[in-house]
Amino acid sequence: MLSAESTALVRATLPAVAEALDEITTRFYATMFHDRPELLDGMFNRGNQASGAQRRALAGSIAGFASALLENPEARPDALLSRIAHKHAAVGVTDDQYTIVHKYLFGAIAEVLGDAVTPEVAAAWDEVYWLMAGALISREALLYQDAGVQPGGTWRPWTVVERRTETPDVVSFLLRPADGEPAPRARAGQYVSVRVGMADGVHQLRQYSLSSAPGGELRRITVKRVKGNPGAPDGEVSNLLHDTVREGDELLLSAPFGDVFLDDPVDATTPVVLISAGIGCTPMAGILAHLAALRSIRPVLVLHTDRSPADHALRAETRHFVGRLPCARAVFWYERPGPEEPDGRTGPMNVSGTRLPDAATVFLCGPLPFMREVRAQLLGAGVPARRIRYEVFGPDLWLPGSAA
Repeated sequence: MLSAESTALVRATLPAVAEALDEITTRFYATMFHDRPELLDGMFNRGNQASGAQRRALAGSIAGFASALLENPEARPDALLSRIAHKHAAVGVTDDQYTIVHKYLFGAIAEVLGDAVTPEVAAAWDEVYWLMAGALISREALLYQDAGVQPGGTWRPWTVVERRTETPDVVSFLLRPADGEPAPRARAGQYVSVRVGMADGVHQLRQYSLSSAPGGELRRITVKRVKGNPGAPDGEVSNLLHDTVREGDELLLSAPFGDVFLDDPVDATTPVVLISAGIGCTPMAGILAHLAALRSIRPVLVLHTDRSPADHALRAETRHFVGRLPCARAVFWYERPGPEEPDGRTGPMNVSGTRLPDAATVFLCGPLPFMREVRAQLLGAGVPARRIRYEVFGPDLWLPGSAA
């Protein structure tokens, strides 16, 4: 619980801190990586550092947590903390790293805000930090325990048993544990981290959704080649996987994590709506395959938008599984329709014009602008916000409770 004294000081200084958070987090990362360059080896995404996405996500999470405490000093914003904890566990964050982050983050705050950071103000924000850190440490310990791994020791070698080209820029890898031990338990919709060594000797991690049903001894990830733009470089890991990984090679994978997954079979009659764009189809493919494996009688609606049928990864497989489910249907939108999908709709997705099943749980994945637009359409159609679950690839720049 945030003390009354700290609550007053945080409330008074939050506007100034929030306004300076981008500069604070920029200095924080620069100083920390200068002093502790080993953290860049297998912990932080260099692409997200270059684009600024990581620092914006950190700033948003700090401001979001502080704001929640001001609304209710005893609050623990579950959605925010759960999402961060799963991301941390997937990259092997350990308790001691919170002390390292604290040192450099508060050094950056003092440097940027100067004399405004009195000892009393510093103590109040210190209380906020350790409330957040303590909550995350507890959650991450439970996640590691549930996954049956030691904190930070989540990595296992997996053998690529099949490589399949899905589209010109998407490849799937089918994997089996290389150590002969059983595959870890996974839930439909979760993701794993992949750890690879780059040409300069630095290890990088990326998260990829499990795009197949989570049962059995095999797992599949489906990887889109990330092409750079003026604001961000080419995707290091996706390009390496596309260019170099073949059948028989080994990859280091984490245990599965992620708080957006299908709750089954506890609530096995609730309708499910799977909405995606582009490579956001991958967690939906895993959920759909799981439903088909269970021979589920749930009403299932699959909505997807893409550039064209040829660019739609796992399109034929999606049609196959929809055909196996007695109460499922699919609707696709394309910028450039083709003969492969004569019934496909043209233009951007319009959920408002689609009949949605009542009381459905909605899963949403794709680029942030797409998810914001579709979420607004869903809310306008009367779908309660609590029934809309979303997955973000990379740092979460659209935090729970933020505007659509």
